[in-house]
Amino acid sequence: MLIGDVARHSGVSTRMLRHYDALGLVRPTGRTAGGYREYSAEDIRRIFHVESLRSLGLSLKQIARALADPTFTPAALVSDLIQWTEQRLERETELLERLRAIDASAPTGWQGVLRIVELMQGLTSTSAARRQQAVLTRPHAESMPADLLAGAVLAEPDPNVAGALRWALTRSGGDAMAKLAAGAHAPDVDIRRRAVRAIAELPETPEATTALTDALADPDPAVRRQAALALGRRGVATAVPTLIAMVVEGASDVEAAEALATLSADPGRAEQIMTALAGELAGHSTEPAVRIRLMQALVELPGGTAQDILRPLTHDDDHTVALVAEAFLDLLDQR
Repeated sequence: MLIGDVARHSGVSTRMLRHYDALGLVRPTGRTAGGYREYSAEDIRRIFHVESLRSLGLSLKQIARALADPTFTPAALVSDLIQWTEQRLERETELLERLRAIDASAPTGWQGVLRIVELMQGLTSTSAARRQQAVLTRPHAESMPADLLAGAVLAEPDPNVAGALRWALTRSGGDAMAKLAAGAHAPDVDIRRRAVRAIAELPETPEATTALTDALADPDPAVRRQAALALGRRGVATAVPTLIAMVVEGASDVEAAEALATLSADPGRAEQIMTALAGELAGHSTEPAVRIRLMQALVELPGGTAQDILRPLTHDDDHTVALVAEAFLDLLDQR
């Protein structure tokens, strides 16, 4: 078969076939009387072998070695190809994220593009001070892509830089909920914590409330507590059990009590919370520290029902509990 026919049937250009011949990779076994290359069936099979190996990312030099050496084992080479391909995909994914961030910022000129690129370079710096500076030194009138900031928030381990990023995110005016909500379901617990904290600081929206409500079922206590505090401040009743558990456990119990007080602005909900706190008091009769925290939460609630619960406790067997109950009653009477 002549070179033109081979090119048509194989899809390999005549130029590439001549290149293979020059490299000694696929040399036609025959020549016509006029000196034209003539390929045998075995030559064509070798062409397809070369193309198959090229499709895996092998260089022509590697292919020549693989086809020439019958003892050649592909395991090590394939392992290297996998590593190289993963690195290439990582680079291309990073490039894609950069292009999307630039597209989302809708730059009006190349100066706008360069400013976004500068921001991205600052956010990926190995220096925490440099990352923080990249956020805080931007002009107030210059908007930053919310999606880019959300990605940086999820990846940022330094608490000071993370705070600056969340501050910038709340002022970006963009929609970062999709990325943050995905982060709230990430396998990495640190990413989930960062996501929920960022969502908690964003303006209240149905999407944010849904993401925070989902986080109440998270296996990590810190994620659940952060979500409960945010929901409690927003008046979402599903946070009540987690908030009461926080008071019992002594985990951000003052903030949890304040959130319960906010929720108790609704009279029907106030009764539910009061009943739940009273039940916890009865259930922890041998734990003075827990009971004192529960009494503190009761005092924060509006209405006078707390006094009815506190009066019997002024005669509690534990002297400290009795004194604290009496002090709280005096405080409520002064109100």
